[in-house]
Amino acid sequence: MIVAFSLSPSGGAPAGDLDPDAHGDSVHAAVAAAVRVVRDSGLPNRTSSMFTEIEGDWDEVMAVVKEAAEAVGAFGSRVSLELKADIRPGRTGELDGKVERLERALEA
Repeated sequence: MIVAFSLSPSGGAPAGDLDPDAHGDSVHAAVAAAVRVVRDSGLPNRTSSMFTEIEGDWDEVMAVVKEAAEAVGAFGSRVSLELKADIRPGRTGELDGKVERLERALEA
């Protein structure tokens, strides 16, 4: 399966945050924390300006999304998660395969 997801903190820094002044209006530090979790997972992944995509089986992908959400939770009292999944049992390599097929169709 491929999951595209986006996480964002809100609600200000939680009680006990180590550096509540570091967050400001930008969420780049929170996004970096989430992307670090995804990259450390070892699963195929890609990050764009608005979403991170990750490929694997249901349990491993959802475990990474949960861990990434927990990492973002350190930057606010709430976390917003937007998630879209392409569930195709038995298929692997689709993170790149879908894009490659699209590029071939555009060349035709």
